[in-house]
Amino acid sequence: MAQGLVDQPTAVQVREGRNDRYYAAFHLTVAPEDFGKVIGRQGRVAKAMRSILRAAGAQQGRNVALEIHEQAGPAEPAAR
Repeated sequence: MAQGLVDQPTAVQVREGRNDRYYAAFHLTVAPEDFGKVIGRQGRVAKAMRSILRAAGAQQGRNVALEIHEQAGPAEPAAR
């Protein structure tokens, strides 16, 4: 889903965090320049993705969480 929203789909990574019988957590990592596209204005895109995941989890009787992160890149040079 997130790959369709960003300019660098190869930078999108999804890791599974906690996963047990009643709860699953996913960590979505995107390139720093695509972070705003995944969050959306006032968080609407992120909220929609979380709603879809929650609905899919509810069908299986599980709570699902999504955390969105920027990819760690090289540090920018300090301004002089």
